[in-house]
Amino acid sequence: MPRALLMTGDAAEELDTMYPYYRVQEGGWDVDVASLTMRDIQLVIHEFDPNCDAYVEKNGRKLPVDVTWSEVDLERYDALIIPGGRAPEWIRVDADVRRITEHFFARDLPIALVCHGAQVPAVYGLLQGRKTACFPPITGDMENAGATVVDAPDCVDGNLVSCRGWPDMPQFGRAMMQVFDKSIGDASA
Repeated sequence: MPRALLMTGDAAEELDTMYPYYRVQEGGWDVDVASLTMRDIQLVIHEFDPNCDAYVEKNGRKLPVDVTWSEVDLERYDALIIPGGRAPEWIRVDADVRRITEHFFARDLPIALVCHGAQVPAVYGLLQGRKTACFPPITGDMENAGATVVDAPDCVDGNLVSCRGWPDMPQFGRAMMQVFDKSIGDASA
């Protein structure tokens, strides 16, 4: 059975995290959640309030962790998922997060980026010359990292599939599973 690694941490957006987590399982994949420690991750809920210029945040569910970043055996995984929220801004400074992310890019394995998740590969220079969707306020960051930003609910660039955020989940989920399943078909051909 194919296996995805969902790499995140505290303050990951709940829908950005839970939708792909369940969608890959629905598609017949196993998924492991990886974080800094084995402590449950505190997910957050981001909502848009007409009385606030930015989104608002409140605590969401807790998500159990299966493996720490430092203990990830990369050969066990066929795809990588990096959800959005505030987690990407702090997880990207970890050496093991870099090791994991670079592994999937170097081997052209499927990578799913949700919302702010694009911040992780961008900081390592891995989006240079690539197309990605992202949360609109970080468009400049992605362009400065050499990416072409696509304003769409699902952006596919080879092994890379991305979206702007949780409102895009229906289109993104279908595209993610097509990219993930194609990689397994290609590997067994």
